[in-house]
Amino acid sequence: MSTAPIPAPTALLAATVPPERADYRNAMARLGAAVNIITTDGPGGRAGFTASAVCSVTDDPPTLLVCLNRSASVYPVFQANGVLCVNVLGAGQQPLSNLFGGKTPMDERFAAAQWHASASGVPVLAEAAATFECRVVNRTAVGTHDVLFCEVDAVRVGDAAHGLVYFDRRYHDLLPPSAAH
Repeated sequence: MSTAPIPAPTALLAATVPPERADYRNAMARLGAAVNIITTDGPGGRAGFTASAVCSVTDDPPTLLVCLNRSASVYPVFQANGVLCVNVLGAGQQPLSNLFGGKTPMDERFAAAQWHASASGVPVLAEAAATFECRVVNRTAVGTHDVLFCEVDAVRVGDAAHGLVYFDRRYHDLLPPSAAH
C-alpha cells in the first residue's frame, strides 16, 4: 500500500484554473434546490423575489442564509428593512415563482396569492410549504451578491407535505409517494 504524501491545499489551489462562467453555471444547473419566495416589508417598502440560494447555517440559534444580487431592483428595499420571510414553495406553485422571478410589478406579484403580515410585518405566504420569519443579523459581500445571515424568529410548516425544486433549469414537483401515482 502506497503512502504518498497528500499535497498541501495551497499547492492544489495554485495548480487549478477557475472554471469558465458558462461551465460553472451549467454544473450548478445540476445542483437541485428548493424554490423560495423571499419577502420583506418595512421602512424601505414591500418587495419579494424568487430564490433558490437559501440554506440552513445552524439550528442554535436557528439561522438561514439567503443570497441576494446587489444589482437586483429589490436590493435597496431588503437592505433598508432588515427583516424577511423565506416562503418555501410547494408543488404546483411554479406560476407564483415565475411572477416573483421576473419583472412583474410588486403589486401584481403580491396580488397573485394570499398573504398575511407576521409580527414583524413581513408578508407570509398562506399556502407555503413552510415559512421562516427572520431578522438579518449579518451580511457579507461575495462577488455580485450579498450573503444575508438571517436569524429565524418564527417558523410555520404547511399542511401538505410537498415541495418544489429547480433542477436542470426546470421546475420539478416533489410529492409524497402516495400522491405521485
